[in-house]
Amino acid sequence: YQRRVRGSKMPAKKKPQQQQNKANNNNSEKAKGANKVKCRHILCEKQSKILQAKAELEKGTSFAEVAKNFSEDKARNGGDLGWLARGSMVGEFQEKAFSAPLGAYTEPFKTKFGYHILLVEDRKNCCLLYTSPSPRDRQKSR
Repeated sequence: YQRRVRGSKMPAKKKPQQQQNKANNNNSEKAKGANKVKCRHILCEKQSKILQAKAELEKGTSFAEVAKNFSEDKARNGGDLGWLARGSMVGEFQEKAFSAPLGAYTEPFKTKFGYHILLVEDRKNCCLLYTSPSPRDRQKSR
C-alpha cells in the first residue's frame, strides 16, 4: 500500500515488457564494455534443419539437447563454444554474440559457415593481467 503525497506523482507500475526492455538495456550496456562472450550455438548447413532446431527449442527442449541432436560442427557437446574474444568471430556472429540478451537464444541467422542459433550465457571484460616491463622501465628499476 502506497500513499499518494499531495502534489507528487507516483511512479507508474512497470509492466513486464518495460522490465524486459530494462533488462535488455542492461545486457546491451554490459555488451558494449565486454570483450569476451561465453556462448553455445547450433550450426546447420541447411535452413530447413535450423528451423527444425528452432521448433524444438520453442517446444521447451534444452538448448544443449537440441545442439547435440542438430548441430553439424565440432561443438556437439551441447553447442558449448566456451569463451570467445571480440575479434575472433566472423562479423554477423560477433554482432549477434555481443547484442543478444543473456540467456535467450537468437533467431536463426546466416554466416559463411551456415545457419546458426546462438545462446549467450555470459559476457565479461578481461584485461591483461601482466605485461613485461619496457626497456625504459627496466632501466629505472636498476
